[in-house]
Amino acid sequence: MLAIRMQRNGRSHYPTYRIVVQESQRHPLSGRIVAMVGNYNPATKALTLDKKAVEKYLSNGAQPSSRVALILKKNGVKLPKWVKVAPAKKKTAKHADKLRKNQPKEETPAPVEEAAEETPAEETTTEA
Repeated sequence: MLAIRMQRNGRSHYPTYRIVVQESQRHPLSGRIVAMVGNYNPATKALTLDKKAVEKYLSNGAQPSSRVALILKKNGVKLPKWVKVAPAKKKTAKHADKLRKNQPKEETPAPVEEAAEETPAEETTTEA
């Protein structure tokens, strides 16, 4: 059975990935690639993809990994019905009740405003 997966390249702390078709029983780094169908750089979100080759392998039964399935779906590759795309994860805080935004607001006393002393405006008289 074939799998479409990402193979890590690049230097340390700056990964780039090849999108490869390979036997599902093999480890992604062990070599023995059937075909290289694209590249992905997560830092710049740059993607090069051979859509015809990907569609060919999908129609022949190659199973994409969950991350590759998301990338293919975002770039307009038609996925077969049997491909399951993982839903986006929802972020939840472990202790939401302890977050500052969820604490009741403390009532602060209203600042006392001092009455400004009113000074009489100078009257101007015009004699004609």
